[in-house]
Amino acid sequence: MHPRWFLNPVVPGAHSTMKHRPEHGVLEGAGAGFCGNRAHHLMQRDVTMFSGRSRGRPSGARALTWLIGGLGLLALANHAVARRAEQRHPPEGSFMVVDGVRLHFSDRGTGSPVVLIHGNMVTGDDFNTSGVAQLLLQNHRVIIFDRPGFGYSDRPRGRMWTATQQAELLHKALRQLGAEQPVVVGHSWGAMVALAMAERYPKDVAGLAVVSGYYFPTLRPDVLLVGIAALPGIGDLLRYTVSPLFGWLMMPLLKRALFAPARVPEHFHEEYSTAMALRPSQIRATALDGALMIPGAMSLRRGYENLTMPVFIMAGDGDKVVFKRSAERLHARIPGSDLQIVQGAGHMVHHLAARQVQAAIKALSTSACPPSGLMRQRGMVEERRVSGSS
Repeated sequence: MHPRWFLNPVVPGAHSTMKHRPEHGVLEGAGAGFCGNRAHHLMQRDVTMFSGRSRGRPSGARALTWLIGGLGLLALANHAVARRAEQRHPPEGSFMVVDGVRLHFSDRGTGSPVVLIHGNMVTGDDFNTSGVAQLLLQNHRVIIFDRPGFGYSDRPRGRMWTATQQAELLHKALRQLGAEQPVVVGHSWGAMVALAMAERYPKDVAGLAVVSGYYFPTLRPDVLLVGIAALPGIGDLLRYTVSPLFGWLMMPLLKRALFAPARVPEHFHEEYSTAMALRPSQIRATALDGALMIPGAMSLRRGYENLTMPVFIMAGDGDKVVFKRSAERLHARIPGSDLQIVQGAGHMVHHLAARQVQAAIKALSTSACPPSGLMRQRGMVEERRVSGSS
């Protein structure tokens, strides 16, 4: 359609006095001013509306820039907090390299060796905070490791770092240290490592103590949550940006859940470093170990009946992390094992019952005639329920 018919449609039977001059692209005559002004007004309105929509809604590129900038600032802040935490909590032990992995550990005291293996969210220093290590130092050589990725130990990529793989690494470390036939003690996730070591190297383990461990596969929604942070790529992005922030917000609730029904002890408030636990490197280790809980328990449960060394099992009756039922089932599967259920204690039962842990380890390390409750003959088992008091 010719432009003039759009600007000045002719009504049938009417006479138009407008003239169109194609060489100038304008209209002349009566009505030309009206139609020209109207067209100009319409074009101005469209331009104004378009520019208004552009100003009112940020472009995708601008939103992406803001997102990247915000994540970058979070990463810088988290890096600074992590470095400051390490300055305030420097390594107090020694370092050794095993299979190319740099491990942080402490080796103190004299006597029969005891190896302490910590759980998730904490480091080997948790056994110092609880008082267990100090009590054991009265009669034992006490060796404490930071598991791979925790504290100041490395966690190289390229390995799954299952409980069995961690047990193999720590077993080699013990051989380098010359610690022969130790009593192996594991708490929480560390109990899986202790069990894996006992199953794989039964002749090298004098006794086994597992505290608040996860021994049988169950449906765990928390594993699904941490599994996201364990994914390559997106997990790395999260642990350097939003995961530490989320961890700071959730930490008070997590602490209460770990100790419930008991109250969080003052010594834990004072000595536990949230900033160390929420470093990106340790978040990665925590997430990966959490994702490996269920498959780890599935692979270990087949060897429980074959354990021949003295075994001590402890759990809090109010444990809401792994539940005491798990300890009772393990006790039923290991002939001659000793079970203690501590009343009024939760998942961090060793903080409330440090002396009971010490007494059990002393009994395990007695190679001659173990006391009642640690007899290895089938059917001679004992379950004791004690109150939580250090």
